[in-house]
Amino acid sequence: MSTSLSAIRNALSAARSQTYTSARSMPRDFYTSAEFLDLEKSSLFAMEWNCIGRVEEIPNPGDYMAFQLCDEPLLATRGNDAQIRVMSNVCRHRGTLLASASGNSQHIVCPYHHWSYELDGKLARAPRMEEHTDFDMSSCRLPEFKSEIWLGFIFVSLNPDAKPLSPQLQQLEGLIGNYHMEEMQARFVGDEVWTTNWKCFVENFMEGYHLSPLHKATLHPVNPTRLCTHYPPSDVHFGYHAGFSPDLPRSTKGHPDLQDHEVDNCVMFSIPPGLVSGCAGDYSSFICVQPESVDRVRLKMGLLFYGDHWTQETIDHAVELFHRTNAEDKEVLARMTKGLKSKSHQVGALSSSNFEGPLLDFYKYLDRKLSPVLGA
Repeated sequence: MSTSLSAIRNALSAARSQTYTSARSMPRDFYTSAEFLDLEKSSLFAMEWNCIGRVEEIPNPGDYMAFQLCDEPLLATRGNDAQIRVMSNVCRHRGTLLASASGNSQHIVCPYHHWSYELDGKLARAPRMEEHTDFDMSSCRLPEFKSEIWLGFIFVSLNPDAKPLSPQLQQLEGLIGNYHMEEMQARFVGDEVWTTNWKCFVENFMEGYHLSPLHKATLHPVNPTRLCTHYPPSDVHFGYHAGFSPDLPRSTKGHPDLQDHEVDNCVMFSIPPGLVSGCAGDYSSFICVQPESVDRVRLKMGLLFYGDHWTQETIDHAVELFHRTNAEDKEVLARMTKGLKSKSHQVGALSSSNFEGPLLDFYKYLDRKLSPVLGA
């Protein structure tokens, strides 16, 4: 094992016995090692459940959206039976990518030789292939991958043996069930690439320690650090509560099931490796995370709104706040990325459980998933 992986293995092993009052951050190789990133892609992103977006992005029969998970080009479609499927986006003829971006079509047509596929992946037409003696068109179809819909989120796994996701999220549903995210609508979705390691991004989204100092004019008036409280993780999720300032007028209660204490709270949660979300009564945020390199991460960002009473002006205001907050995070994470390359970098003590406790939860999750391949 390389020196880099050995250092990471030892740090993750140490995190197992750490408490929230003794927790420490990770060494720089944890964020800068290309070898470790390869292992994360093969043992995490290629094996676990990954969120790729929302059902509202493909609401109608014939809708599709293309994306990439690790190095696998995929295509999510909504069939004429209203079912969402996730399939390979690679033509079965000679390997051309079938679709790009998103759109609507009754057939997925390869741009190269016009082989076309039904929305369920079955080959519909293969021009001029009639004379081939060893080609059975009826048995040719796009490979389909495991997928699940959970509270309106679309999840996919490249692992054919992946255990069903929804039963594993019952504890989290106990926290956010009354918000009814499955009834929310995505009114904004955008894609960005940030200059940071994917784990730095997840850590930043999942700790409230920075809300007041970094976001003094944006999030501090809404969710100040002092109102953050940690909640117990499960094997497949972790997070914290970000309380709303009592000085902030709440514009809407959200779903009628919400209790008063839920109206005044935003549940920040992560379903690792690739989903982080802030769940609130009126509107919520979500970000799908995909690493591209040790210091580049691709993000799909969205805002979900409950109810149909929202004016475009209020939606635009929420999107503007989201962009301003993300811009502050993006800048500081780029600075961190440069700092992590320094030979002077060293691990540091983490703040209390209410402020940085989710980071230790994240480290312990990674230890559980990666220790078998790291030999720890």
